[in-house]
Amino acid sequence: MPDVAIAAPNEAAADAGEQVARAGGNSVDAALAAALVTMVNEVGLVSLSSGGFITVQPADGGPPQTVDGWMDMPGRGRALGGGTWDITTDYGGGVDITVGPGSVATHGSVAAFEEAHRRWGSVPWREIVQPAIDIARRGFRLSTASRYYLGHAHLEVFGWDEQSHAAIHDADGTITTGSIVVPDLAASLDLIAADGSAALHTGELARRISDDVIRRGGILGAEDLADYRPVVRPSLLSTVGEWTFGTNPPPSVGGVCVAAMLRLLDGRPRGEWDAADVDHLVRVQRAVLGHRLDVFDSTDDLVRDAGAFLALIDRDHLAVLESGSTVHVSATDSDGGACAVTVSCGYGSGMIAEGTGIWLNNCLGEQELNPRGLHGLPPGTRLLSNMAPTVGHHVDGSALAIGSPGADRITTAIVQALAGFVNGGLGLQQAIDHRRVHLHRAGRSDEVIKTETDLSMYYGGVSATLRRPGPSTGPGSGELMVAAADPRRDGAVRLVHRPTPASADLV
Repeated sequence: MPDVAIAAPNEAAADAGEQVARAGGNSVDAALAAALVTMVNEVGLVSLSSGGFITVQPADGGPPQTVDGWMDMPGRGRALGGGTWDITTDYGGGVDITVGPGSVATHGSVAAFEEAHRRWGSVPWREIVQPAIDIARRGFRLSTASRYYLGHAHLEVFGWDEQSHAAIHDADGTITTGSIVVPDLAASLDLIAADGSAALHTGELARRISDDVIRRGGILGAEDLADYRPVVRPSLLSTVGEWTFGTNPPPSVGGVCVAAMLRLLDGRPRGEWDAADVDHLVRVQRAVLGHRLDVFDSTDDLVRDAGAFLALIDRDHLAVLESGSTVHVSATDSDGGACAVTVSCGYGSGMIAEGTGIWLNNCLGEQELNPRGLHGLPPGTRLLSNMAPTVGHHVDGSALAIGSPGADRITTAIVQALAGFVNGGLGLQQAIDHRRVHLHRAGRSDEVIKTETDLSMYYGGVSATLRRPGPSTGPGSGELMVAAADPRRDGAVRLVHRPTPASADLV
């Protein structure tokens, strides 16, 4: 049983990670258990109808790997279009969202979790799922992040579907402050514990989800769910000082942006962030996020164009500079393993699939991630993603896991926290707490430099864990395991130490 450090979006998720770690689980087991709980209690941000990525630093020191469980375009054999409508909300500074059954993409996060568990997990799959079952059965209260989002979208997004409306509203139509028990959700999780991800792709849950979506005018069919496969890829690597970081490779755009910004920061800040460092950071964001808007969001070959951009950065830094909703869990363990998990269901389609208790995603309706339009990709194609779960390995054997929610602020939040920690010499929590800058609409005529004054969840919600090697482990070595959560959200951390021989004798 290794020591495990866990950073999660809420207390219940952190408790789940701790429970699994105390049962003998490693960082992968703990992170997956915590993330599954968020699929129950982070309403509006993530659900079982989600997509995500898992980046793992294997404990044996091998190269990091990323499991791609992101969304596919559905619609095999169907006429595309219809089943949607657009709304505008002032969430996140103003965003246009497409909702309805036609906005539901092919989910993949649970399939990716199962693949990661098969490769690197150490406790039975049912133990990974059990904490989420328990939360769904006994009920939960909305987190601060959920309540904040629902405050903007509870009627427009979650008010049109009868089950969805009833689950989060009191009798007077206000967002509930009480405990929420979503009918059928615990039973759905029981099926996933027993049958694995097959329940969501070829089993009873898959049938209920696809039947309900098609009946209501959407395009997610049984074939789309059955044909889905998670993909395991070598992580995209970047070296910063004595650290090697692995992050999400194409077809996600998030990891490419993180890698590019880390390289362009060129060792800044060298100590506390100063005005010159912030100016440089803005130039870096302008170069990378501007290139994303110009090239990556419309390319027909992201692997090719991402490789060319990173090669240009490596050749000539200065030449480059002059030219919705997610949750994240991080975990590391004393064996040297690290796991970073980021998952999302978009802004939510607004509907619960009949007989499942599962809120369905609207990832086809995230307009900023679908530059070719609502149904503009061939069925089976992976959608774009900002996600960038990242792990790091130091020459001294240290292991780090880090990531963030926050739509297009994911990459800028991660980079600023990493730069403060690796380059600036800040402690992990101090680096995460530091105020951030985000360049909105980079390189456009309406570009805005947004500088954080008071801590705001708009600027992300970074969580990170760190393991430093040392001469001993157990309760007396707490300084070797670090977990840090972002004060911008309801983050929670846990440090789980294996018993020492002396303490084990006392049990």
